[in-house]
Amino acid sequence: MEPGLEVKLGPLQLRTPVMPASGTFGYGDEYKDLIPVEVLGAVVTKSISLTPSPGNPPPRLWEVEGGLINSIGLQNVGIDAFLEGKLPSLRELGVPIIVSFFGMTEDEYPRCAERLCRAEGIAALEANLSCPHVKRGGMAFGAQPEVVQRITRAVKEVAGLPLLVKLPPDPFHILEIAEGAVYGGADALTLANTLPAMVVDIERQKPSLGGGVGGLSGPALKPVALRIVYEVSRKLQVPIVASGGIRSASDAVEFIMVGATALQVGTATFADPMTIPRVVEGLKTFLKDRGYDRLQKLQGIIHGTRMESVGRGRKG
Repeated sequence: MEPGLEVKLGPLQLRTPVMPASGTFGYGDEYKDLIPVEVLGAVVTKSISLTPSPGNPPPRLWEVEGGLINSIGLQNVGIDAFLEGKLPSLRELGVPIIVSFFGMTEDEYPRCAERLCRAEGIAALEANLSCPHVKRGGMAFGAQPEVVQRITRAVKEVAGLPLLVKLPPDPFHILEIAEGAVYGGADALTLANTLPAMVVDIERQKPSLGGGVGGLSGPALKPVALRIVYEVSRKLQVPIVASGGIRSASDAVEFIMVGATALQVGTATFADPMTIPRVVEGLKTFLKDRGYDRLQKLQGIIHGTRMESVGRGRKG
């Protein structure tokens, strides 16, 4: 008998813990002819907003030692085109669909969530709180715990679907920020988004990326993300979807051991579209070789206690 990989994110049941990270898998159906979709715990779409966005000017991607810096600028087709042109084909995949979404202002978050929740075929939402707050000089929504709590609560009031909240990788304030999401009613946290970064062209004396700055992902982010998951999981009882530099089953095991419930693979898919299937098969092999019958027995083992059932408190 193969080891069980099933996990739960609040009320959402997944057959495997591995899914693509938002923005690295297109709108969700572009890879359906490349990989066996049955290995996916879920499909996470590219982030959607109320209105279409052209994103940043090129160049948008820049390889650096240990990773990739992207400056896509949240380009997307907008919610109308997504619901009409993308979602119908996603329903046919037979995999839970998690729609990532964002707003340019606080009030756009619940407005976008409410529309998404009226559509058929969406299993959960992921609120991207790492994007810039236009009314606060570009500061990320996720930079302040009170803003995180306010947006999360506003979304939960209108959304009837499980809600994941994706936070920026702030290693100094992540506990307070994560608490804001939990107290606002998040069913799970995605930790974490890309790390703010940039590259300079010394000949042109300008930023190398068209958008000036971007976000670092890939192996260089993994130690930071690993610590963030560790710190949050030992303080807060909430499911965590770990994201940041996962390329192999051993990377995935590390995140599970420090308390993650599920995993998102992003940048590695660009180099090898078969990364997620390899990670899933590698997890099975790891568990089988060590006599574990299910993945949950590894969860949080670094803390000295397993975290097979999770709950959370409420504040305010």
